[in-house]
Amino acid sequence: MKSRLKSGNACYHLVQNLLSSSMLSKNLKIKIYRTIILPVVLYGCEIWSLTMREECGLRVSEDRTLRRIFGPKRDEVKMEWRKLHNEKLNDLYSSPNIVRVLKSRRMRRVGHVACIGKRRGIYSVLVGKPEGKRSLGTPRHR
Repeated sequence: MKSRLKSGNACYHLVQNLLSSSMLSKNLKIKIYRTIILPVVLYGCEIWSLTMREECGLRVSEDRTLRRIFGPKRDEVKMEWRKLHNEKLNDLYSSPNIVRVLKSRRMRRVGHVACIGKRRGIYSVLVGKPEGKRSLGTPRHR
């Protein structure tokens, strides 16, 4: 997963001048994010088993990119520029966050595996009924 985040960050830096441009609208910048950066980060995500720490890392990287897209906001009370808070960022970005997208893709893959039926070994892993016995002794390192 770390390599996927690094690849996504590299893609961001390739299109950084577009995302920081004031000539493009926010909607176009979000489309660029969804079509260029997000697929690179989520490539192969259907088979990831994530910990809470890794999910938090995904959310942090997405929030960082979205903050760069939406830019700072001017605080009316203090008359200062500040970063967007997470709640405001989620309101502006109406799409589901990266973790929800990942979980929905994972569930879609489970549906495909369930349709495969008993003819493939991956189905027995999904159902949790492997056949045969494990050999005696310490498992071989692979």
